[in-house]
Amino acid sequence: MQETGGELSVTSGRGENGELLFSVSDTGVGLPPDKAIAIFEAFFTTKPQGTGMGLSISRSIIESHGGKLGAASGPGRGATFRFSLPIQCDKPNPQARHPR
Repeated sequence: MQETGGELSVTSGRGENGELLFSVSDTGVGLPPDKAIAIFEAFFTTKPQGTGMGLSISRSIIESHGGKLGAASGPGRGATFRFSLPIQCDKPNPQARHPR
């Protein structure tokens, strides 16, 4: 997006089931249509200097807290990443760190 002078927008709200919803959209080059699922796999990258770990780690963290992460190409150019997190967790997560 840096080369094209695109725009970034971030929104948040509450979903129908009371979860927190977050959306990050840009007007960059978008997502390769044939790679929509692969972008969340470890070590997959579309960037020459990328490690392919960012989205895999993000999805793992969000899912470990009972949420979901997804992505879609925007209309025309760009992409939108959406994630949700429950406001209340039904069961404790043994991997979550708690302040002492």
